Amino acid sequence: MGSSCGRVCWKWGSPLRRLPGFSRLLSTAALVPQICVVGSGPAGFYTAQHLLKHHRLARVDIYEKLPVPFGLVRFGVAPDHPEVKNVINTFTQTAHSDRCAYYGNVTIGKDVMVKELQRAYHAVVLSYGAEDNRILGIPGENLSGVYSARAFVGWYNGLPENRDKTDITEGSLAAIACSKVKRVWLVGRRGPLQVAFTIKELREMINLPGTRPLLDPADFTGLGDVIKDVPRPRKRLTELMIKSALEKPGEKEAALWASATKEWGLKFRRSPLEVLPATDGKQARGIRMAVTRLEGSGESARAVPTGEVEELECGLILSSIGYRSLPLDSSIPFDPKLGIIPNRLGRVQGAPGLYCSGWVKRGPTGVIITTMNDSFDTAQSVLEDLQTGVLNLSNSKEGFKSVRNILHSRGVHPVTFSDWEKIDAAEVARGKLAGKPREKIVDPREMLQLISH
Repeated sequence: MGSSCGRVCWKWGSPLRRLPGFSRLLSTAALVPQICVVGSGPAGFYTAQHLLKHHRLARVDIYEKLPVPFGLVRFGVAPDHPEVKNVINTFTQTAHSDRCAYYGNVTIGKDVMVKELQRAYHAVVLSYGAEDNRILGIPGENLSGVYSARAFVGWYNGLPENRDKTDITEGSLAAIACSKVKRVWLVGRRGPLQVAFTIKELREMINLPGTRPLLDPADFTGLGDVIKDVPRPRKRLTELMIKSALEKPGEKEAALWASATKEWGLKFRRSPLEVLPATDGKQARGIRMAVTRLEGSGESARAVPTGEVEELECGLILSSIGYRSLPLDSSIPFDPKLGIIPNRLGRVQGAPGLYCSGWVKRGPTGVIITTMNDSFDTAQSVLEDLQTGVLNLSNSKEGFKSVRNILHSRGVHPVTFSDWEKIDAAEVARGKLAGKPREKIVDPREMLQLISH
Protein backbone atom coordinates (compact mmCIF):
# COMPACT_ATOMS: atom_id res chain seq x y z
CA MET A 1 0.00 0.00 0.00
CA GLY A 2 1.09 3.54 -0.62
CA SER A 3 0.02 6.63 1.23
CA SER A 4 -0.83 10.05 -0.13
CA CYS A 5 -1.78 13.10 1.94
CA GLY A 6 -2.31 10.91 4.99
CA ARG A 7 -4.75 8.48 3.39
CA VAL A 8 -4.28 4.88 2.32
CA CYS A 9 -4.54 4.25 -1.41
CA TRP A 10 -4.47 0.95 -3.26
CA LYS A 11 -1.69 0.69 -5.83
CA TRP A 12 -2.01 -1.79 -8.65
CA GLY A 13 0.05 -4.87 -7.94
CA SER A 14 -0.43 -4.44 -4.18
CA PRO A 15 -2.91 -6.18 -1.80
CA LEU A 16 -5.86 -5.47 -4.10
CA ARG A 17 -4.38 -7.69 -6.78
CA ARG A 18 -3.49 -10.45 -4.34
CA LEU A 19 -7.08 -10.92 -3.16
CA PRO A 20 -8.30 -14.45 -3.93
CA GLY A 21 -9.89 -14.63 -7.35
CA PHE A 22 -9.50 -10.94 -8.11
CA SER A 23 -7.00 -11.42 -10.94
CA ARG A 24 -9.35 -13.94 -12.51
CA LEU A 25 -12.20 -11.46 -12.31
CA LEU A 26 -10.11 -8.77 -13.94
CA SER A 27 -9.25 -11.03 -16.82
CA THR A 28 -12.90 -11.36 -17.74
CA ALA A 29 -13.88 -8.69 -20.22
CA ALA A 30 -17.56 -8.97 -19.31
CA LEU A 31 -16.74 -7.81 -15.78
CA VAL A 32 -15.33 -4.41 -16.72
CA PRO A 33 -16.68 -1.90 -14.19
CA GLN A 34 -18.78 0.73 -15.91
CA ILE A 35 -18.71 3.91 -13.82
CA CYS A 36 -20.17 7.31 -14.54
CA VAL A 37 -19.41 10.64 -12.90
CA VAL A 38 -21.95 13.49 -12.97
CA GLY A 39 -20.14 16.82 -13.13
CA SER A 40 -16.89 17.79 -14.86
CA GLY A 41 -15.45 20.19 -12.31
CA PRO A 42 -12.47 19.35 -10.07
CA ALA A 43 -14.48 16.85 -7.99
CA GLY A 44 -15.60 14.96 -11.08
CA PHE A 45 -12.22 14.84 -12.78
CA TYR A 46 -10.27 13.97 -9.63
CA THR A 47 -12.73 11.13 -8.92
CA ALA A 48 -12.28 9.82 -12.46
CA GLN A 49 -8.51 10.19 -12.29
CA HIS A 50 -8.22 8.09 -9.12
CA LEU A 51 -10.52 5.38 -10.43
CA LEU A 52 -8.61 5.06 -13.72
CA LYS A 53 -5.23 5.10 -12.00
CA HIS A 54 -6.05 2.41 -9.45
CA HIS A 55 -8.20 0.04 -11.53
CA ARG A 56 -6.74 -1.00 -14.87
CA LEU A 57 -10.05 -2.12 -16.40
CA ALA A 58 -12.58 0.43 -15.15
CA ARG A 59 -14.29 2.65 -17.72
CA VAL A 60 -15.39 6.09 -16.58
CA ASP A 61 -17.86 8.36 -18.39
CA ILE A 62 -18.13 12.00 -17.26
CA TYR A 63 -21.41 13.87 -17.83
CA GLU A 64 -21.75 17.66 -17.80
CA LYS A 65 -24.81 19.86 -18.37
CA LEU A 66 -22.78 22.58 -20.14
CA PRO A 67 -21.06 21.91 -23.47
CA VAL A 68 -17.72 22.85 -21.89
CA PRO A 69 -15.89 21.07 -19.03
CA PHE A 70 -13.93 22.02 -15.88
CA GLY A 71 -16.64 23.67 -13.76
CA LEU A 72 -15.39 26.29 -11.33
CA VAL A 73 -11.85 26.07 -12.70
CA ARG A 74 -13.26 27.72 -15.82
CA PHE A 75 -16.08 29.74 -14.24
CA GLY A 76 -14.98 30.38 -10.64
CA VAL A 77 -11.24 31.13 -10.68
CA ALA A 78 -10.41 34.82 -10.96
CA PRO A 79 -9.04 35.76 -14.41
CA ASP A 80 -5.90 37.25 -12.83
CA HIS A 81 -4.98 33.86 -11.31
CA PRO A 82 -4.25 31.80 -14.44
CA GLU A 83 -1.79 29.59 -12.53
CA VAL A 84 -4.69 28.07 -10.59
CA LYS A 85 -6.18 26.91 -13.88
CA ASN A 86 -3.15 24.75 -14.67
CA VAL A 87 -5.02 21.76 -13.21
CA ILE A 88 -6.91 21.75 -16.52
CA ASN A 89 -3.82 20.12 -18.04
CA THR A 90 -4.17 17.20 -15.61
CA PHE A 91 -7.90 16.93 -16.29
CA THR A 92 -7.23 16.91 -20.04
CA GLN A 93 -4.84 13.97 -19.63
CA THR A 94 -7.59 12.10 -17.78
CA ALA A 95 -10.11 12.86 -20.53
CA HIS A 96 -7.66 11.57 -23.15
CA SER A 97 -7.49 8.14 -21.51
CA ASP A 98 -8.91 5.43 -23.76
CA ARG A 99 -10.99 4.32 -20.76
CA CYS A 100 -12.54 7.73 -20.15
CA ALA A 101 -15.17 9.66 -22.11
CA TYR A 102 -16.70 13.12 -21.69
CA TYR A 103 -20.30 13.90 -22.59
CA GLY A 104 -21.28 17.54 -22.27
CA ASN A 105 -24.61 19.22 -23.01
CA VAL A 106 -26.39 16.53 -20.99
CA THR A 107 -28.50 17.60 -18.01
CA ILE A 108 -28.89 14.79 -15.50
CA GLY A 109 -32.34 14.91 -13.94
CA LYS A 110 -33.83 16.23 -17.19
CA ASP A 111 -32.25 14.65 -20.29
CA VAL A 112 -31.56 11.43 -18.44
CA MET A 113 -32.57 10.48 -14.90
CA VAL A 114 -30.28 9.17 -12.17
CA LYS A 115 -32.26 5.89 -12.05
CA GLU A 116 -31.54 5.43 -15.76
CA LEU A 117 -27.84 5.98 -15.12
CA GLN A 118 -27.94 3.40 -12.35
CA ARG A 119 -29.39 0.85 -14.77
CA ALA A 120 -26.60 1.61 -17.27
CA TYR A 121 -23.61 1.70 -14.86
CA HIS A 122 -22.29 -0.36 -11.97
CA ALA A 123 -21.58 2.85 -10.00
CA VAL A 124 -22.78 6.45 -10.33
CA VAL A 125 -20.80 9.24 -8.66
CA LEU A 126 -22.55 12.60 -8.19
CA SER A 127 -19.96 15.40 -8.34
CA TYR A 128 -22.07 18.24 -9.67
CA GLY A 129 -21.06 20.87 -7.11
CA ALA A 130 -23.13 23.78 -5.81
CA GLU A 131 -24.92 25.81 -8.47
CA ASP A 132 -27.04 27.96 -6.18
CA ASN A 133 -26.17 30.54 -3.53
CA ARG A 134 -27.24 31.03 0.05
CA ILE A 135 -29.44 34.04 0.74
CA LEU A 136 -29.17 36.66 3.46
CA GLY A 137 -32.86 36.33 4.30
CA ILE A 138 -33.32 40.02 5.12
CA PRO A 139 -35.78 42.67 3.87
CA GLY A 140 -34.71 44.44 0.69
CA GLU A 141 -32.50 41.62 -0.54
CA ASN A 142 -34.33 41.59 -3.89
CA LEU A 143 -33.76 45.29 -4.60
CA SER A 144 -31.81 46.30 -7.69
CA GLY A 145 -28.15 46.66 -6.83
CA VAL A 146 -28.05 43.55 -4.60
CA TYR A 147 -26.29 40.52 -6.08
CA SER A 148 -24.74 37.30 -4.88
CA ALA A 149 -20.98 36.90 -5.17
CA ARG A 150 -21.73 33.82 -7.28
CA ALA A 151 -23.62 35.93 -9.82
CA PHE A 152 -20.83 38.52 -9.87
CA VAL A 153 -18.15 35.89 -10.42
CA GLY A 154 -20.29 34.29 -13.14
CA TRP A 155 -20.60 37.70 -14.80
CA TYR A 156 -16.89 38.37 -15.11
CA ASN A 157 -15.99 34.75 -15.86
CA GLY A 158 -18.50 34.19 -18.65
CA LEU A 159 -20.82 31.62 -17.04
CA PRO A 160 -23.44 30.90 -19.75
CA GLU A 161 -26.39 31.71 -17.50
CA ASN A 162 -24.92 35.22 -17.25
CA ARG A 163 -24.27 35.60 -20.98
CA ASP A 164 -26.89 38.31 -21.39
CA LYS A 165 -24.87 40.47 -19.02
CA THR A 166 -21.27 40.01 -20.17
CA ASP A 167 -17.95 38.22 -19.61
CA ILE A 168 -14.47 39.12 -18.40
CA THR A 169 -13.84 39.60 -22.06
CA GLU A 170 -14.61 42.87 -23.83
CA GLY A 171 -17.86 43.88 -22.15
CA SER A 172 -16.75 43.16 -18.60
CA LEU A 173 -13.39 44.84 -19.04
CA ALA A 174 -15.10 47.92 -20.45
CA ALA A 175 -17.60 48.00 -17.59
CA ILE A 176 -14.86 47.70 -14.98
CA ALA A 177 -12.69 50.30 -16.73
CA CYS A 178 -15.58 52.77 -16.64
CA SER A 179 -16.55 51.93 -13.08
CA LYS A 180 -17.18 54.83 -10.72
CA VAL A 181 -16.67 52.66 -7.64
CA LYS A 182 -14.24 54.43 -5.31
CA ARG A 183 -14.63 52.59 -2.01
CA VAL A 184 -15.38 48.96 -1.16
CA TRP A 185 -16.13 47.68 2.34
CA LEU A 186 -15.76 44.02 3.27
CA VAL A 187 -18.17 43.42 6.14
CA GLY A 188 -18.13 40.46 8.51
CA ARG A 189 -20.23 39.41 11.51
CA ARG A 190 -17.21 38.38 13.57
CA GLY A 191 -13.69 39.73 14.11
CA PRO A 192 -10.14 39.68 12.68
CA LEU A 193 -9.41 36.24 14.16
CA GLN A 194 -12.30 34.67 12.24
CA VAL A 195 -11.70 36.01 8.73
CA ALA A 196 -11.92 33.41 5.95
CA PHE A 197 -9.58 34.97 3.39
CA THR A 198 -5.96 33.85 3.02
CA ILE A 199 -2.72 35.73 3.56
CA LYS A 200 -2.08 35.58 -0.20
CA GLU A 201 -5.42 37.25 -0.90
CA LEU A 202 -4.74 39.90 1.73
CA ARG A 203 -1.31 40.70 0.27
CA GLU A 204 -2.85 41.09 -3.17
CA MET A 205 -5.43 43.52 -1.79
CA ILE A 206 -2.83 45.54 0.12
CA ASN A 207 -0.68 45.81 -3.02
CA LEU A 208 -3.56 46.45 -5.41
CA PRO A 209 -2.42 49.32 -7.70
CA GLY A 210 -4.24 52.60 -7.24
CA THR A 211 -5.87 51.60 -3.93
CA ARG A 212 -5.18 51.97 -0.22
CA PRO A 213 -6.48 49.86 2.67
CA LEU A 214 -8.68 51.28 5.42
CA LEU A 215 -8.11 49.28 8.61
CA ASP A 216 -9.33 50.59 11.96
CA PRO A 217 -6.44 50.37 14.50
CA ALA A 218 -8.99 49.75 17.27
CA ASP A 219 -9.85 46.38 15.68
CA PHE A 220 -6.26 45.17 16.04
CA THR A 221 -4.92 46.75 19.22
CA GLY A 222 -3.85 44.03 21.65
CA LEU A 223 -4.24 41.16 19.18
CA GLY A 224 -0.49 40.50 19.15
CA ASP A 225 -0.68 38.75 22.52
CA VAL A 226 -3.85 36.83 21.63
CA ILE A 227 -2.37 35.14 18.55
CA LYS A 228 0.74 33.69 20.19
CA ASP A 229 -0.74 30.18 20.36
CA VAL A 230 -2.96 30.12 17.27
CA PRO A 231 -2.02 27.94 14.26
CA ARG A 232 0.76 29.40 12.13
CA PRO A 233 -1.33 30.27 9.00
CA ARG A 234 -3.85 32.19 11.15
CA LYS A 235 -1.03 33.85 13.08
CA ARG A 236 0.78 35.06 9.95
CA LEU A 237 -2.46 36.35 8.44
CA THR A 238 -3.36 38.28 11.59
CA GLU A 239 0.18 39.68 11.89
CA LEU A 240 -0.10 41.13 8.39
CA MET A 241 -3.42 42.79 9.25
CA ILE A 242 -1.91 44.18 12.47
CA LYS A 243 1.10 45.51 10.60
CA SER A 244 -1.07 47.20 7.97
CA ALA A 245 -3.36 48.73 10.59
CA LEU A 246 -0.92 49.79 13.31
CA GLU A 247 2.50 50.32 11.76
CA LYS A 248 3.62 53.29 9.73
CA PRO A 249 3.94 52.26 6.08
CA GLY A 250 7.30 52.29 4.35
CA GLU A 251 8.26 55.21 2.14
CA LYS A 252 7.36 53.43 -1.12
CA GLU A 253 4.08 52.08 0.26
CA ALA A 254 3.15 55.47 1.73
CA ALA A 255 3.73 57.18 -1.62
CA LEU A 256 1.53 54.65 -3.43
CA TRP A 257 -1.26 54.98 -0.87
CA ALA A 258 -1.08 58.77 -0.95
CA SER A 259 -1.67 58.79 -4.71
CA ALA A 260 -4.42 56.15 -4.60
CA THR A 261 -7.82 57.11 -5.99
CA LYS A 262 -9.70 54.12 -4.58
CA GLU A 263 -10.05 52.56 -1.13
CA TRP A 264 -11.07 49.27 0.44
CA GLY A 265 -11.61 48.46 4.06
CA LEU A 266 -12.63 45.82 6.60
CA LYS A 267 -15.63 46.30 8.89
CA PHE A 268 -15.80 43.74 11.67
CA ARG A 269 -18.60 42.77 14.05
CA ARG A 270 -21.43 43.87 11.77
CA SER A 271 -24.43 41.70 10.82
CA PRO A 272 -26.87 42.70 8.02
CA LEU A 273 -30.43 43.51 9.07
CA GLU A 274 -32.02 45.21 6.07
CA VAL A 275 -31.16 46.56 2.62
CA LEU A 276 -32.37 50.17 2.50
CA PRO A 277 -34.29 51.29 -0.61
CA ALA A 278 -33.76 54.54 -2.48
CA THR A 279 -36.66 56.98 -2.86
CA ASP A 280 -37.92 55.07 -5.91
CA GLY A 281 -38.34 51.95 -3.75
CA LYS A 282 -36.52 49.83 -6.32
CA GLN A 283 -32.81 50.56 -6.01
CA ALA A 284 -30.61 49.81 -2.99
CA ARG A 285 -29.09 52.89 -1.35
CA GLY A 286 -27.50 51.30 1.71
CA ILE A 287 -27.63 48.61 4.34
CA ARG A 288 -28.63 48.60 8.01
CA MET A 289 -26.43 46.44 10.20
CA ALA A 290 -26.46 45.23 13.78
CA VAL A 291 -23.27 45.89 15.70
CA THR A 292 -22.21 42.60 17.29
CA ARG A 293 -19.95 41.31 20.04
CA LEU A 294 -18.29 37.92 20.20
CA GLU A 295 -19.14 35.13 22.60
CA GLY A 296 -16.44 32.50 22.84
CA SER A 297 -13.10 32.59 21.05
CA GLY A 298 -11.31 31.34 17.99
CA GLU A 299 -13.17 29.60 15.17
CA SER A 300 -16.13 28.77 17.40
CA ALA A 301 -16.81 32.39 18.44
CA ARG A 302 -20.42 33.50 17.89
CA ALA A 303 -21.58 36.97 16.85
CA VAL A 304 -24.29 38.30 19.19
CA PRO A 305 -26.16 41.59 18.55
CA THR A 306 -25.41 44.35 21.05
CA GLY A 307 -28.60 46.28 20.32
CA GLU A 308 -26.67 49.03 18.54
CA VAL A 309 -27.51 49.60 14.86
CA GLU A 310 -25.45 51.22 12.09
CA GLU A 311 -26.24 52.25 8.51
CA LEU A 312 -23.79 52.15 5.62
CA GLU A 313 -24.52 54.06 2.41
CA CYS A 314 -23.78 52.06 -0.74
CA GLY A 315 -25.27 51.55 -4.19
CA LEU A 316 -23.97 48.03 -4.81
CA ILE A 317 -24.20 45.14 -2.34
CA LEU A 318 -22.62 41.72 -2.95
CA SER A 319 -23.53 38.91 -0.56
CA SER A 320 -20.70 36.44 -0.22
CA ILE A 321 -22.06 33.94 2.30
CA GLY A 322 -21.57 30.72 0.39
CA TYR A 323 -22.78 28.47 -2.39
CA ARG A 324 -25.53 25.88 -2.03
CA SER A 325 -26.10 22.53 -3.74
CA LEU A 326 -29.50 21.49 -5.08
CA PRO A 327 -31.00 18.00 -5.55
CA LEU A 328 -30.82 16.60 -9.08
CA ASP A 329 -34.07 14.67 -8.88
CA SER A 330 -36.45 13.32 -6.26
CA SER A 331 -34.91 9.83 -6.28
CA ILE A 332 -31.71 11.04 -4.60
CA PRO A 333 -31.51 11.45 -0.81
CA PHE A 334 -30.83 15.10 -0.03
CA ASP A 335 -30.50 17.20 3.13
CA PRO A 336 -31.97 20.62 2.23
CA LYS A 337 -30.79 22.20 5.48
CA LEU A 338 -27.14 21.29 5.00
CA GLY A 339 -27.38 21.38 1.20
CA ILE A 340 -25.60 18.04 0.80
CA ILE A 341 -26.33 14.44 -0.13
CA PRO A 342 -26.25 12.35 3.11
CA ASN A 343 -23.29 9.98 2.82
CA ARG A 344 -20.67 7.95 4.61
CA LEU A 345 -17.22 8.29 3.03
CA GLY A 346 -18.92 9.20 -0.24
CA ARG A 347 -21.41 6.32 -0.21
CA VAL A 348 -24.90 7.78 -0.51
CA GLN A 349 -26.97 6.56 2.43
CA GLY A 350 -29.72 4.13 1.48
CA ALA A 351 -28.68 3.99 -2.19
CA PRO A 352 -26.21 1.17 -2.99
CA GLY A 353 -24.12 1.91 -6.08
CA LEU A 354 -24.63 5.68 -5.71
CA TYR A 355 -21.75 7.88 -4.51
CA CYS A 356 -20.93 11.57 -4.19
CA SER A 357 -17.82 13.74 -4.07
CA GLY A 358 -16.92 17.41 -3.78
CA TRP A 359 -19.21 20.17 -2.54
CA VAL A 360 -22.40 18.14 -2.88
CA LYS A 361 -20.79 15.62 -0.52
CA ARG A 362 -19.32 17.89 2.18
CA GLY A 363 -20.65 21.41 1.52
CA PRO A 364 -19.11 24.37 -0.36
CA THR A 365 -15.86 24.71 1.57
CA GLY A 366 -12.17 24.42 0.88
CA VAL A 367 -9.91 24.97 -2.12
CA ILE A 368 -9.07 22.77 -5.10
CA ILE A 369 -6.68 20.53 -3.15
CA THR A 370 -9.42 19.98 -0.53
CA THR A 371 -11.71 18.79 -3.30
CA MET A 372 -8.95 16.59 -4.72
CA ASN A 373 -8.45 14.77 -1.41
CA ASP A 374 -12.20 14.47 -0.89
CA SER A 375 -12.70 13.03 -4.38
CA PHE A 376 -9.87 10.53 -3.98
CA ASP A 377 -11.59 9.32 -0.79
CA THR A 378 -14.87 8.77 -2.62
CA ALA A 379 -13.10 6.99 -5.47
CA GLN A 380 -11.41 4.79 -2.87
CA SER A 381 -14.83 3.83 -1.50
CA VAL A 382 -15.88 2.77 -5.01
CA LEU A 383 -12.70 0.70 -5.39
CA GLU A 384 -13.26 -0.96 -2.04
CA ASP A 385 -16.85 -1.83 -3.00
CA LEU A 386 -15.58 -3.34 -6.24
CA GLN A 387 -13.03 -5.31 -4.27
CA THR A 388 -15.48 -6.68 -1.70
CA GLY A 389 -18.28 -7.45 -4.14
CA VAL A 390 -20.67 -4.79 -2.86
CA LEU A 391 -20.80 -3.69 -6.50
CA ASN A 392 -21.92 -6.75 -8.44
CA LEU A 393 -19.96 -7.03 -11.68
CA SER A 394 -21.56 -10.33 -12.69
CA ASN A 395 -24.33 -8.26 -14.26
CA SER A 396 -22.74 -6.64 -17.29
CA LYS A 397 -23.73 -3.03 -17.92
CA GLU A 398 -23.78 -1.21 -21.25
CA GLY A 399 -22.68 2.19 -19.94
CA PHE A 400 -22.94 5.01 -22.48
CA LYS A 401 -24.29 2.68 -25.16
CA SER A 402 -27.50 2.45 -23.17
CA VAL A 403 -27.54 6.17 -22.31
CA ARG A 404 -26.88 7.14 -25.94
CA ASN A 405 -30.12 5.46 -26.98
CA ILE A 406 -32.02 7.37 -24.29
CA LEU A 407 -30.49 10.71 -25.33
CA HIS A 408 -31.16 10.02 -29.01
CA SER A 409 -34.82 9.27 -28.30
CA ARG A 410 -35.09 12.61 -26.48
CA GLY A 411 -33.31 14.66 -29.12
CA VAL A 412 -30.24 15.40 -26.99
CA HIS A 413 -26.87 15.67 -28.74
CA PRO A 414 -23.93 15.14 -26.36
CA VAL A 415 -20.70 17.07 -26.80
CA THR A 416 -17.51 14.97 -26.77
CA PHE A 417 -14.11 16.03 -25.48
CA SER A 418 -12.83 16.39 -29.05
CA ASP A 419 -15.80 18.72 -29.65
CA TRP A 420 -14.71 20.73 -26.63
CA GLU A 421 -11.19 20.95 -28.03
CA LYS A 422 -12.63 22.60 -31.16
CA ILE A 423 -14.38 25.16 -28.94
CA ASP A 424 -11.17 25.60 -26.97
CA ALA A 425 -9.16 26.21 -30.16
CA ALA A 426 -11.68 28.81 -31.35
CA GLU A 427 -11.54 30.66 -28.00
CA VAL A 428 -7.74 30.68 -28.01
CA ALA A 429 -7.69 31.95 -31.62
CA ARG A 430 -10.13 34.77 -30.78
CA GLY A 431 -8.09 35.65 -27.72
CA LYS A 432 -4.90 35.84 -29.76
CA LEU A 433 -6.49 38.49 -31.97
CA ALA A 434 -7.24 40.53 -28.84
CA GLY A 435 -3.83 39.92 -27.28
CA LYS A 436 -5.25 37.68 -24.54
CA PRO A 437 -4.97 33.98 -23.60
CA ARG A 438 -8.54 33.34 -24.76
CA GLU A 439 -11.85 35.01 -25.58
CA LYS A 440 -14.54 32.87 -23.98
CA ILE A 441 -17.62 31.90 -25.93
CA VAL A 442 -20.43 32.43 -23.45
CA ASP A 443 -23.50 31.34 -25.43
CA PRO A 444 -24.04 27.54 -25.49
CA ARG A 445 -25.92 27.89 -28.77
CA GLU A 446 -22.84 29.42 -30.39
CA MET A 447 -20.70 26.60 -28.94
CA LEU A 448 -23.01 23.99 -30.46
CA GLN A 449 -23.10 25.77 -33.83
CA LEU A 450 -19.31 25.86 -33.84
CA ILE A 451 -19.14 22.05 -33.59
CA SER A 452 -22.10 21.64 -36.00
CA HIS A 453 -24.56 20.23 -33.43
